[in-house]
Parts: sequence; structure tokens; C-alpha cells
Amino acid sequence: MPDPIVTLIVPGRDVESFAPAAIASLLVQTEPRWRAILIDDGSKDATGDVFADAAASDSRFTYLRHEASRGLGAARNVGLELVDTEYLGFLDGDDELTPTALERLTSTLAETGSDFIAGAYVRTRPHGDGYIPGRVQPWTSAATDPARRRTNIFDHPAASANIVAWSKISRTDFSRDLRFPEGVAYEDQIVAQQMYARARSFDVIPDVVVHWRVRPDGTSITQSRHQLPVLRDYLGALRGGIRVLREAGAHAAVIARLDLILAMDMAPLQEIAAAHPDPAYAAEVTAFLDELRALPEFAAAHPDPDLATALSW
Repeated sequence: MPDPIVTLIVPGRDVESFAPAAIASLLVQTEPRWRAILIDDGSKDATGDVFADAAASDSRFTYLRHEASRGLGAARNVGLELVDTEYLGFLDGDDELTPTALERLTSTLAETGSDFIAGAYVRTRPHGDGYIPGRVQPWTSAATDPARRRTNIFDHPAASANIVAWSKISRTDFSRDLRFPEGVAYEDQIVAQQMYARARSFDVIPDVVVHWRVRPDGTSITQSRHQLPVLRDYLGALRGGIRVLREAGAHAAVIARLDLILAMDMAPLQEIAAAHPDPAYAAEVTAFLDELRALPEFAAAHPDPDLATALSW
């Protein structure tokens, strides 16, 4: 095999049903010069066996195991220490890359010299015995379509809506000292905003590069916001992302984030709070909304009420 140019860090915990598809999506990449670090984060199912089998069958895979779960942030940080390729990226063990993802992302970076690139993504939802992809959601489209080369967060504030780790490929020299928060959920949101704030330039492309799986049993982190600890992590991630953008002076990006949070996050959280048995849940939501209202950028926010319907796509 030719020398790899990009490393994918692939953490997973209890994803034995989905990990084969994630691995298969790497094996069919039109850009074959990759390596992948498969990290079993203390699974109680056969995830480790799936990862170990992949490493035994293809030398591009490296397998690591945490005996006890340390969380996605810690798993990604462990992987970051091992990256020695020009580019790096992430793929969760229950998601899938589209076949041309690595080719499109790395080739664009090679042409532009930007610090990182972000692509579009779609949710795949249970349908019959399998899954079907939805449409690109409007905030993702606004962040990635049309393609932009060598842009920045001041010229393209809507990019701040693309807050997931696994839709991006970066230059390793740019991301080497980035570290994910550990012991919390939604650990990628602050890192994404740090990337936008620090980049000299970045690229965006409208190509769908990842299929993000919605689990039928509702066990993913994004499907668990009714739990008070998860809510606190979620609100902490939103606060942290806004803080990073404000400290960078990216006020238009702060407004863009407020537009989305007010349009899509607050109503569902307030609905959960109204029926939640623990009054602390409603108190957390109310306090967060009060913090948003106190921001200087709040007066300029104009949330689109129709955006909330896109959550069902």
C-alpha cells in the first residue's frame, strides 16, 4: 500500500451492530491512502472483536482498547497522540463515510493550502430492516454550500453551524495541539469553534461526506437530552462555543449561532422542561436562555421559526 496521507480516529463503545458498516465505508474509499485508529472505549459487547478483526485483516487499521470507558473526548485525544500523517480526521464507530469523502476532502486541502476543510452530512434513520439517508439540513447547507476556498469565520460566519468533529479533515500541524474536553458529552462543539477561530483559512464543500446514524433504540447522546447531566453538558458546549467565537471577535458568527440555538434548541428543551419531574431541569434551561438574552449580539438575532421542522428530516 502507498504511504498514508490521512489518519482517521474512530472511537466506538457498544457499537458492534454498526461498526462493520463504518469499517466498510473506509475500505471502499476512492482515496486509499488512509490509516484508521480504531479505539474500543470499554465496550461490553463485541465492538472490540470487530475492531480487532479489521486490524488483523488490513494493516491500515490500528486497534486500541480502553478496558473501562473514558468517553469520546478521551478516546479522540489518545488517537491524536498517534497521528503522523499530513492530514487527520474523525469518524464515529456508528457512522459511515461516503465513498469519495476522503478524496474530495484531502484533494481540496492539497490545492488550497487551508488549515482544514468541512463537508456536508446527513442523518440516516431507521427504515424497515435498514437505514435511509435524509436531506442535507438547511443549517448544514448554509455552512457548506456553495463551495468556498480559503475563507474564514469573519467572511463566512454561517460555517459555525457545522460543529461536528467527523465532517472535517485538517492539517495535522494545525490540529496537533487541539484536545477534546473529557468526561462530558458534546465534546466536539467547542473544538469545532476553536478551529474556526484559529484558522488562517478553511474550505467548505457541499458534498455529503458522512452519514450520521440515528439509533433506533434512542441510546445516542443526541437522543438523551431529557437526562439532566446530558442537558448540562449540552448547554456547557453551547456556552463554550459562543465564548470561543466572542473572544475571537467573530460577532457575526455568534449571531448565527444564536439564530440556530433559538430556532432549534430552545423550544424542544423548554418542552422537556415543562414535563420534567426534576425542577432543576427547567432552572438550567431558563438560566441558559437568560444568559443568551444578556449577550450584546442577542438584539441582532433573527431565528427562523421554520428551521425546527427540519429536525424531523
